[in-house]
Amino acid sequence: MATAETTAFLSPVEAVALIGALGMGAQWLAWRLQLPAIVLMSVAGLIVGPASLFLFSQPIISPGETFGDLLRPIVSLAVAIILFEGGLVLKFSDLREAGAVVRRLVFFGGPLAWVLGALVCYYFAGLGIGTSILFAGILVVTGPTVIMPLLRQSKLGGRVGKALKWEGIVNDPVGALFAVAAFETLRVLASEQSALSILLWIAFSALGGTVIGVLAGMGLSRAFRNAWVPEFLKAPIILISVLACYAAAEAIEHEIGLVAVTAFGMALGNSKFASLQDMRRFKENIAVILISGVFVILTADLTPEIIQSALTWQTAAFLIGMLFIVRPLTVLISTWGELSLREVALIGWIAPRGIVAVAVTGFFAGRLVQLGEQGAPYVEGAEQITALAFAIVFVTVIAHGFTIGPLARFLKLARSKPAGVLLVGANAWSTGLAKVLKEADVDVVMADTDLRRLRPARESGISAFTGEVLSESAEHRLDHAVFATVVAVSANDYYNALVCRHFGPEFGRDRTFQLSNSDKDGDTLGMPTASRGRTLMRAARGYDSLIRDHYRKWVFHKTELTDKFTLESFRESRPEADMIAEIRPDGSIQFLGPDRSPRGDSGSRIISFGPEVSEKPTPTPTDGHPPEDPPLPTE
Repeated sequence: MATAETTAFLSPVEAVALIGALGMGAQWLAWRLQLPAIVLMSVAGLIVGPASLFLFSQPIISPGETFGDLLRPIVSLAVAIILFEGGLVLKFSDLREAGAVVRRLVFFGGPLAWVLGALVCYYFAGLGIGTSILFAGILVVTGPTVIMPLLRQSKLGGRVGKALKWEGIVNDPVGALFAVAAFETLRVLASEQSALSILLWIAFSALGGTVIGVLAGMGLSRAFRNAWVPEFLKAPIILISVLACYAAAEAIEHEIGLVAVTAFGMALGNSKFASLQDMRRFKENIAVILISGVFVILTADLTPEIIQSALTWQTAAFLIGMLFIVRPLTVLISTWGELSLREVALIGWIAPRGIVAVAVTGFFAGRLVQLGEQGAPYVEGAEQITALAFAIVFVTVIAHGFTIGPLARFLKLARSKPAGVLLVGANAWSTGLAKVLKEADVDVVMADTDLRRLRPARESGISAFTGEVLSESAEHRLDHAVFATVVAVSANDYYNALVCRHFGPEFGRDRTFQLSNSDKDGDTLGMPTASRGRTLMRAARGYDSLIRDHYRKWVFHKTELTDKFTLESFRESRPEADMIAEIRPDGSIQFLGPDRSPRGDSGSRIISFGPEVSEKPTPTPTDGHPPEDPPLPTE
């Protein structure tokens, strides 16, 4: 790890505060501007690190100087938690659900990419063979933190979208394991032991780390299932357990801690206890903070000399080789006969590297330099790999981010329409809403656990999902890339709230809606606002009143606004109508509520629910529901 030669402006406390502010500020700005967070975090680190040397006599932040001997343990523990979080989301069932393409990309394509990447690092970048093997192992990673936003941005679904998504999830911890194996080999080589000793030592390291991690995961899972740990202590205990698992493994043998925490995450993630989803979200929040901090630290710790040494023709050749030789050949060979040429072309181009690759590279770079100082062979160029990692992250994120959409459209693999709507809860009212949205050319999927309630939607040509949307199987069977909004319209307000809370972190709280919890204003017995989704239409417009008005022959309207027939004209002509959504001229849809009004642009279409002007309302059925369409249970 590089160390600045001059003293930084800030004290350790001030540096930690600034690093946190820069990391989270870059994440927020990336969200606002719809830009890759990696790029902004890296730029922030460069500005307060090596770039500030051109303005001042010392850098604003010099992590190596500020934290001293604590820098390496800080980065090591952060990387351990990041890899644990990656293992936590990797389930063995994922491989079964992902299909043959992903399994071949991972089990055959991963080692193939490692070998080809090592050759490119050695011959093109000029690294030592040992450094090349270790660095190429890390570059196998194509993490979900980068690929998922690209899939949403490009409207890429179907087989290609699933392959890229699951490859990123499964490969996330794999690169670190490859790097550990390579590092252990180099370390044993430095001691001039026999080939048999090397193999035995690698096997011991892998097995020992795995056993420690699996035992930790099984033990913690059992403690949670048997209620030996109260709910409020589960998340903190997991965090401390990760650090303890890493420290215990490192005490037995250096560098197997990464294997242990990855196995720990996988063991815990594949266990079953009620709080697992909440634990995942807590770990994701911690991982976001650590990822932001590690990125700023690693970029700020680069020196102008290291950056200059990476700006050579060898670096350019390395990048070209990784993008245009390694990835296309890996995909072509490993998926031979499974994909069309168009699908191979797109998957063979898209392989953005992300945060895990840089964090793990920063972790091993300093250790390789230490081995070199101790006289270990084959580790030439170890001081350059952090800069090379940033280079490939910058190039792949920018190149793939700007080209995935146009290329997917050119190859006719992208969805042509804006992302659609998931309606949860099938009933007479929601089926009518789905029909009018479908007529407006909006993609709609209706979901319900009762096949009978979905029958009218299916007969109308509306896509339907039979099953529980909160279940694990729904995560695989429902293609989330095709949705932008979730609307929960079942008869059970508490279930609607659960649906919105489940999908809120993925789609955004402003994209999850549910019906009002009552037909009365000021109802204090309903679900608290903080625990539910956004209210659809208006307050005091609950399920019962909608069903009642549906049987009074209220209907859905699709009204286009023009320069002459404005939003005000619509309100005057249909004073009783409830405005549900606005479909804008670009085809995107925005659902409406008490705190969200339509923009009313010319060319927009308003979806509303109101009485037919020419017809009188008919009596409501005595029970509010016909026999063939009972409401969902309210228990």
